Amino acid sequence: MALSAAFILRQGLRCSRVVRSGSVFTTHTMPSRLLHQGDPPALPQLPVPHLQDTLTKYLKTVKPLVTEEEYMVTEEIVKKFGNSTGIGAKLQQKLEEKKKTTDNWLADWWINAAYLDCRGPLVVWSSPGLVFPLVEFKTLDDQLNYAAKVIAGTLDYKIMVDEKTVPVDRMGKDILDMSQYFKILGTCRIPGVTRDTIRFYGQEPDPPKHIVVAHNNHFFKIDVYGKHGKPLNVRQLVHQLRNVVERSTHPTVPVGILTTQNRNVWGKAYKMLRKDKVNKASLEEIQRCIFLVALDGPVVNPTGNVMTDAALKCVHGNGPQGYAGNRWYDKTIQFIIGKKGIVGLTYEHTPAEGPPIANLMDHIMDYMAEHTDPRPPAVELTRPQRLMFNVGQEVKQEIEDAKIALESLVGDLEMTCFKFTGFGKNFIKSQKMSPDSFIQMAIQLAFYRIHGEPGAHYESASTRKFVYGRTETIRSCSEESVAFAKAMLNPELNNAEKAQALRSAIDAHKNYAQNAVNGLGVDRHLLGLKLAAIEAGMDVPKLFMDVGYLRSSHMRLSTSQVPARCEAFMCFGPLVPDGYGCCYNPRGDAVFFGISAFNSSPETDSATFRSALEQSLMDMHDVALKEGLKSKL
Repeated sequence: MALSAAFILRQGLRCSRVVRSGSVFTTHTMPSRLLHQGDPPALPQLPVPHLQDTLTKYLKTVKPLVTEEEYMVTEEIVKKFGNSTGIGAKLQQKLEEKKKTTDNWLADWWINAAYLDCRGPLVVWSSPGLVFPLVEFKTLDDQLNYAAKVIAGTLDYKIMVDEKTVPVDRMGKDILDMSQYFKILGTCRIPGVTRDTIRFYGQEPDPPKHIVVAHNNHFFKIDVYGKHGKPLNVRQLVHQLRNVVERSTHPTVPVGILTTQNRNVWGKAYKMLRKDKVNKASLEEIQRCIFLVALDGPVVNPTGNVMTDAALKCVHGNGPQGYAGNRWYDKTIQFIIGKKGIVGLTYEHTPAEGPPIANLMDHIMDYMAEHTDPRPPAVELTRPQRLMFNVGQEVKQEIEDAKIALESLVGDLEMTCFKFTGFGKNFIKSQKMSPDSFIQMAIQLAFYRIHGEPGAHYESASTRKFVYGRTETIRSCSEESVAFAKAMLNPELNNAEKAQALRSAIDAHKNYAQNAVNGLGVDRHLLGLKLAAIEAGMDVPKLFMDVGYLRSSHMRLSTSQVPARCEAFMCFGPLVPDGYGCCYNPRGDAVFFGISAFNSSPETDSATFRSALEQSLMDMHDVALKEGLKSKL
C-alpha cells in the first residue's frame, strides 16, 4: 500500500523555509517584461539530473552522518534503487516525461509539498522575520510618520511591479527568473482543512487599491489611491493612520491570532468564521489588500538585546500577551512598526524566496532616505473603514485554543541575534575565499565544537536561472567539512595543515553550491522521484525510509545568507526540534546573525551557539591570515 503524502512530508520535507541563497545576485536595469508571470518562458527548463549522478552525490553526503555499518546498508539500497531494471529507472522516466509537458517539472509539486500541504503553524515553523535597521521613535508622530513612509515607499515600488520594469537580477552572466517579484503584493494564503490555496489578487483584472492597518487587534481598510488612481502622499497617509489609532484605543478580540494555528485547525475555524456575512466581507478585504501594516506598542518581555527583541517581534509578535493578535500571518507582506522603533516585516513564504523581499526593503530604505514628501496630495480621500467581526462562542473558543497553542510555541523558541564585528566579507575576499562558503564552514565548525559530531546542514540555493525556478538544497555537511572541523580542534596539527583543511572544505562547498544552482543537487531530484511514486500509486521506495536518507535530511542546521544593502537581518526558527536556525547578512567589515533554537531541546542553546560561532570565525580568521602572510614571505 502506498504511503501517504503526510508521511512523506514528515520525512525530510516537513515544510520549506528558503530565503536568498549563498550565490551573489546583481541587479541590472534591463526591464523584466519578458520574465514576469504570464509571459512565455524565456529561460531554460529546470533539468532532470541523471539518476546515477544524483545517487553518487547522495551517497557522498550521507557518509559523514552514518556509521560504517549503516553506510554499507544504505549503499546496497541505493545500488538496487539505481539498477537499470530497478524502481529508480522507472521513476526517472516519469520525471523525464513530465519535463516534456511542463515549463518546470517541479513547480506544481513544490508549492504543494513545501508549503500548501504543510499543516504546522506558519509562525516560527515557516514564516521568516526581516528586521529593518533599528530606529528610535520618541513620539506617536515619529511612529506614524515612519509607517507612512514605509507605505509610500512600497507603493512607489509597486509602480515598477505594475509597469513590469523591476530591474532584472543576474547571477554572473545568467538572467534570473523574475516571476516571484510579481507575486508578493496583493497575495494571501487561504487556509484549508487539508490543503491551503493561494490567491494572487494583484494579478486579477480588478486588483486591490487598499491596504489594511492593524492596531490593538482592530483591522482597518485604507484606500491608498485617490481620484484617478493617484497615490496618497506621506502627509495624507499619516492623517489616515492617526485616524486608525484614535478609533482603536483599546484592544479588541484578537481574531488575527487564529492565523497562528495549525493549518487544519485554522482551516476549520475559517469555514466557521466565513458563515457570517460581515465576517466574510472583512476576511475578503484583508485577504485582498496590497499588504498589511501592524502598528504595535512597546516590546513585551524584553530580553536585554534589542536585536533579539526585534527578531522575536517579527517572528511571532511576542505571543498572545504581545501583538500576535495584531497580525494576519496569511498575508505575504506584513510590515511591523513598533512604538519605540523596532521595525521590520514578517512574510508568508509560499509565493517567494528572500530576494524579492530584501529588494523591496532596500527600495523602501532608499525611498525614505531620498524623499521628503515629493507627491502632491491625492484628492477624494475616503475615511479608513473598520473591518468588523461577529465573534460567536465557537469562534471565541477557537481563539482561546489558538492562544494556548501559540503560548507554548513562543515559550519554546529562543533566539540570539548579534552583529559580529571581528571582520566581514572584505577580509574573506582578501584571502581569495568565498564569503558564503567561509561562513558555512564556520557554522559547521561551531556545531562540531559543541556536539562533537557533524550535523545535517541545509542551505538554500537559488535555481532562478531556470523558468519558474525556486531552490535547491546545498548539503553543507561533507566529508571535507568534518575533516576540517576535526583539524581545527586538533592541537597537534600545525597552521598549514589546518589551512589546507579549510580550503578543501570551502572548495567542496563551492562545488556543491555550483551544482545546486545549476539544478543538479540531490534533494529536489529525490523529492521528484518520491512524489512520482506517490502520484502513480506505487509504494514509496525503501531508499526513502533508510537511516541514511532520514538522518541526512534531518537538517539540524537550517541556514541562509540574506544579503542586504543596509544593516538588516532575517531570522526564523529551526527546521527540527533538536536543531538551529541561522541566518546572516555579510557586510564589508561585519556580519549580522540571527540564531534560533528550542528551549525544549536539552542539546541546543542559541547563546552557546553564538559563542562557538564567534570562536570558530576568529580561529578561521587567524589560520587564514597566518597562512596568507606566510605565502607572501
